[in-house]
Amino acid sequence: MADCIFCMIRDGEIPSRKVYEDEHVFAILDNSQVTPGHTLLIPKKHVRNIFDYDEELAREVFAAVPKVARALRDFDPEVRGLNILLNNEEVASQTVFHSHIHLLPRYSENDDFGLEWAYNEDKYSDTQLDQLQKSIMNELGDD
Repeated sequence: MADCIFCMIRDGEIPSRKVYEDEHVFAILDNSQVTPGHTLLIPKKHVRNIFDYDEELAREVFAAVPKVARALRDFDPEVRGLNILLNNEEVASQTVFHSHIHLLPRYSENDDFGLEWAYNEDKYSDTQLDQLQKSIMNELGDD
């Protein structure tokens, strides 16, 4: 795609700090490091987001995640954990519409990154949860 920043990086038109590459994906340091080592794992094939993956592309992309994750864990003895984040569509904070997975090394609970979940076990009744389950299973069909 001509105006896609990740396609331009893939094609060598824009410089990047590449840390990994194979025939299906490449990984670069994010220029706006949320935590030191913040890396983007990007499929070479232009797809908007997870909704456009087929099973083969998913295997190819997600097969690289543990390899890069271990490198991010091991490059600095201060790394204590890792968040893996894949934003899909604007409502979910996707800002570049070429799929990419954020790998964020974590150093402590106070390292300038966090996720907050609004857990509320009383928000949905058992009937509502059963209907959600049934609706999702219907969409999955006999796959």
